[in-house]
Amino acid sequence: MKVYQSNEIKNISLLGNSGSGKTTLVEAMLYESGVLKRRGTVEAGNTASDYFPVEQEYGYSVFSTVMHVEWLNKKLNIIDCPGSDDFVGGVITSLNVTDQALILLNTQYGVEVGTQNHFRYAEQLRKPVIFVANQLDTEKSDYDKLVEQLRDNFGPKVTLVQYPLNVGPDFNAVIDVLLMKMYRWKPEGGQPEILPIPESEMAKAKELHGMLVEAAAENDESLMEKFFDQGALTEDELRTGIRKGLITRDIFPVFCVCAGRSMGVRRLMEFLGNVVPFVDDMPKPVTTEGVEIAPDINGPTSLFVFKTSVEPHIGEVYYFKVMSGKVHEGDDLTNVSRNEGKERLSQIFCVAGQTRTKVEELVAGDIGATVKLKDTRTGNTLNAKDCTYQFPSIKYPEPKYRRAIKAVNEGEDEKLNAVLTRMHEEDPTWIVEQSKELRQTILYGQGEFHLRTLKWRVENNDKVQIEFLEPRIPYRETITRAARADYRHKKQSGGAGQFGEVHLIVEPYVEGEPMPETYKFNGQEFKVNARDVQEVNLEWGGKLVMVNSIVGGAIDARFMPAIMKGLMDRMEQGPLTGSYARDVRVIVYDGKMHPVDSNEISFRLAGRNAFADAFKQANPKVLEPVYDLDVMVPSDRMGDVMGDLQGRRAIIMGMSSEHGFEHLTAKVPLKELSNYSTALSSLSGGRASFSMKFASYELCPSDVQTALIKEFEAQDVDKE
Repeated sequence: MKVYQSNEIKNISLLGNSGSGKTTLVEAMLYESGVLKRRGTVEAGNTASDYFPVEQEYGYSVFSTVMHVEWLNKKLNIIDCPGSDDFVGGVITSLNVTDQALILLNTQYGVEVGTQNHFRYAEQLRKPVIFVANQLDTEKSDYDKLVEQLRDNFGPKVTLVQYPLNVGPDFNAVIDVLLMKMYRWKPEGGQPEILPIPESEMAKAKELHGMLVEAAAENDESLMEKFFDQGALTEDELRTGIRKGLITRDIFPVFCVCAGRSMGVRRLMEFLGNVVPFVDDMPKPVTTEGVEIAPDINGPTSLFVFKTSVEPHIGEVYYFKVMSGKVHEGDDLTNVSRNEGKERLSQIFCVAGQTRTKVEELVAGDIGATVKLKDTRTGNTLNAKDCTYQFPSIKYPEPKYRRAIKAVNEGEDEKLNAVLTRMHEEDPTWIVEQSKELRQTILYGQGEFHLRTLKWRVENNDKVQIEFLEPRIPYRETITRAARADYRHKKQSGGAGQFGEVHLIVEPYVEGEPMPETYKFNGQEFKVNARDVQEVNLEWGGKLVMVNSIVGGAIDARFMPAIMKGLMDRMEQGPLTGSYARDVRVIVYDGKMHPVDSNEISFRLAGRNAFADAFKQANPKVLEPVYDLDVMVPSDRMGDVMGDLQGRRAIIMGMSSEHGFEHLTAKVPLKELSNYSTALSSLSGGRASFSMKFASYELCPSDVQTALIKEFEAQDVDKE
């Protein structure tokens, strides 16, 4: 295979809502370019893209798939991304290593929530966008409505390059207003006839051509001057203007295809090869130190590993982008992300789904794959000797769905943990947490579909039967007023005994608020004088502050660390519900000790029990985690979604309209979001999307707190 240079390489993300036909379009591209000798279909489960068993089982894309085609002496690296928002990790990964987003639309359904989401991700990463109208040969296709929706949603930058004739089952032609030609296909598609535009379409074609020329000219001063002088641009000038407009995101061209019958695919690839920006046209990637790195083939060799997968009959495959220099088969590189470990690239490949073509060299800007690395992970940077570049890991959206996970057979827990760790490498939006607090393994993902897919793979590929459980909620406990208690621990059982007595005061801790000099309880005044203050920043948030106010040597200083351990015991298992406690100041002001029987364990137990007694008298409260919820919902489903949120104790923070969608922001307790992914999909017919992010801990309503305390007390009784 030819070694392509940086100015011959285009990197493209293929995006679109589920059902828009991405896998079919890629299949057509591979076939038209000669990579495939025979086209597969989604229905038959034999496409180059969806080749994992779970994808063939469910009939939808789960992983992004790296492809390449050679066209017009250019190399097009195309990453086919899943359409479902549950698998957004593939979209985010792809956009971070490509330079162009191709967003496919199903003309039966127009602009869908997936279209909105993918455009938003491309916008956040400043990637050019091309829209492609697909499935023009279906009964319910409505191209004019689609264009109207595109302009309503994405503004006047949406510019037609093509429009179809005979939309519906008779579709067989498009008018190309860049080349001012008509493309017409036989029923089987493939190579088109290129014909003059019919007289009946000439007026419309000229009008759209003028709009395209004007949009292209706006991106270059010299082109604008020529346009004003002559009112026209040459084909090459048009391409130059469009390319510059794509780079600055000032033009969003629209193309037409029927991927299922390979109509318009060749012309689309021609545009991608001739007009879309090259790797070295785009903004330069930046290292973790903020240094821009040009895709210079003469620079030091540096690779960024953006994806790993475990593939049938091969094992682990590592996909990388060459960020600088050249990489050759047999190169020894250093993993700067993992303790300078050494890796040898025994083989390097260009990839087209399951098809891997062995190559000897790849240059800056190109995308390839390798196998059999020892200690490399997704997001790592591999460098040649003396190169210090390190590229930041990709940032993914916060998880939206959580379940506790366990092996049905407890003896397989260790194997399950190894499988989950590997699967996180394949899809970083699967996140696994071994929660000491909740005493559960918590699996986080982007939705119910996302976790169900993981379950299928674990059970069918790794032969470990698993079950999902409702995850516990990480509540917190705190106090709202001051209280006092004392506790004597005394135990005598022959020989040396145990004795420790602790008197203490607890009060809410508020950052920056001074400690009072006196406290009054039941008419009795207690003066305190801080001899020593220890502040502990708790792992789970908040603080514990212990103040030593002992006078007269009532408790020896050597026992204070033991008292602190007793306090931490109870902070780690709060007296109300067993949840972590936070934001408490404890003043140890008195106590007693015995010259023989006092020891560390005695004061640890005395401190723990005195703290528990005082905590319960200090008007304790349970705090629950509250999340910021961000929902995009079609306007016609707004009422149902609002009603559902009210039933989830949501506080609506804001509402706005965005091109046929309503944007809702709310604060919702985590307990109420357990099944929100499934419920929202049901309420909106799969047309809504949401994101959620931890906001704060807030007081539980009294009825919720009472129920939690009763549940905890019942569990304690059961244990006894």
